[in-house]
Amino acid sequence: MKLSFKAEALSGSRTIDVEISSLVVAGWAGRDQHAIEHHIEELFAIGVPRPSSVPLYYRVAENQLTQASRIQVVGDQSSGEVETFVFRAGGELYVSIASDHTDRKLETHSVALSKQVCAKPVAAEAWLFADVAEYWDELVIRSYIQEDGERVLYQEGTLASLRPPSELISGFAGQAELPEGTGMICGTVGAKGGIRPAASFTMELFDLRSGRTLSHSYYIEILPEVA
Repeated sequence: MKLSFKAEALSGSRTIDVEISSLVVAGWAGRDQHAIEHHIEELFAIGVPRPSSVPLYYRVAENQLTQASRIQVVGDQSSGEVETFVFRAGGELYVSIASDHTDRKLETHSVALSKQVCAKPVAAEAWLFADVAEYWDELVIRSYIQEDGERVLYQEGTLASLRPPSELISGFAGQAELPEGTGMICGTVGAKGGIRPAASFTMELFDLRSGRTLSHSYYIEILPEVA
């Protein structure tokens, strides 16, 4: 999947075209093992299978990546999750944001399939990872949903609650560097008020030190679920 990003670095900005041939979703990527286990038990109680390992790396078809402002889903039981998205281009690691949009109904049958059937929206802007690596834990991810005609804060938290990209990359690739052509979605924070579907989803990555924000919005078109 060919994506184009406006890549911003302290040295300036430029447009880069990236060919993503491998997409990985890092699940159960939190740092607090007790909190992860509690969440696993909560989901298991409603029918979601326990992960075989933590963190767990789900492979998703690269053609599910999209920078469009609309996605189509079957049925009304899917929802988004804001996550950082890292990729390597020209020997440099970049960070953007993506939504691990997931079919929650299918999730009780297979987490891997529930991720595969939904498009993964990605922002059209990215930052040079090296520019924010020193204070990575301070960066904030957040999302908003449209609910009853109102814009509602759905998720918010610092990246300190999630495993750093270097750890996730090493766990998946067995090496320090993410291979060229691989994109990784790196984990999310809890939803305020519980996981639920919405008509639209807005996601942000905020850098308090520089005041910069990466953002992307998309709306969800529901296709009929027919037998």
